[in-house]
Amino acid sequence: MKQESVWDYPRPPRLEPCPERLRVEFNGEMAADTTRAYRLLETSHPPTYYIPREDVRLEFLQSNSTRTFCEFKGEAVYWDLTAGGRVSKAAAWSYPSPTKAFAALRDHLAFYSQRVDACYVGDERVQPQEGDFYGGWITSNLVGPFKGVPGSRGW
Repeated sequence: MKQESVWDYPRPPRLEPCPERLRVEFNGEMAADTTRAYRLLETSHPPTYYIPREDVRLEFLQSNSTRTFCEFKGEAVYWDLTAGGRVSKAAAWSYPSPTKAFAALRDHLAFYSQRVDACYVGDERVQPQEGDFYGGWITSNLVGPFKGVPGSRGW
C-alpha cells in the first residue's frame, strides 16, 4: 500500500471501490469477509470500510434502536453483534436509504474495529480510530493526525 495522508482526503467525502480483502473477526467467528467493499475517504479520518451484506454473517447481527444522521450519507442504523453468547453493542452500522451521492452504500455495513476482536485490510490487522463515534480503520500506510483524539471534534 502506498502512503496516504488523511489530510489529502476530500470533504465532502469520496467513496471508492476497495479491491483488497477485508475481514472482521468476533469471538472466534468470521463475521465478515469480502473483496467487494467500498472505502469512504474524508478529510482527517482514516478510511471507513463498507462491506456488502452478502459478505456479512447476518445471523450474528441484530438491529438496535440507535440512529445517527450524517449530512453527507443520511440516517444510519446500528447493529449489535452476537456470537457464542458474547455481545458487542452497536458494533456495526449501515445506511438503508443513503443520499443519492452515496447510493452505493445501500445494502452495505461498516464495523467499528474497536468493538470486534480484529479487522484486517489484506493481511494487516488495523488499529481503531480513537473515540467512541468514528469508525475508521488505521493501517500502517496512513499518516495523521486522525480525527477522534480528545479535542478533535471541531476539526
